[in-house]
Amino acid sequence: MGTALIYLIVVAVVAAVVFLLASLVFGRGEELAPLAPGATPTRLPAGEVAGTDVRALRFQQVVRGYRMGEVDWVLDRLAEELDRVAEERDRLAGRVAELEDAQAEEGR
Repeated sequence: MGTALIYLIVVAVVAAVVFLLASLVFGRGEELAPLAPGATPTRLPAGEVAGTDVRALRFQQVVRGYRMGEVDWVLDRLAEELDRVAEERDRLAGRVAELEDAQAEEGR
């Protein structure tokens, strides 16, 4: 009976030590804080985005595909760039129309 008790105590101590070491190494199961907005290991230039930049993109693969956060970030970034380009195009088209109107007025 005494040997079994000592064996049980040793097993409990070893289990506690293994648990504590695992907790120190792997954490307590809490989730990591989300990345700051705009922070991602996926890289795009801070300025204008070119087609070659998009073609060179590579996302980290995880068990179920790609990291959704990275893909969402890239899509948001590309959408912003497309909106900026469309706004600039519309502004320039308006300026061209103004200049054409002014030139037509001068020609009369």
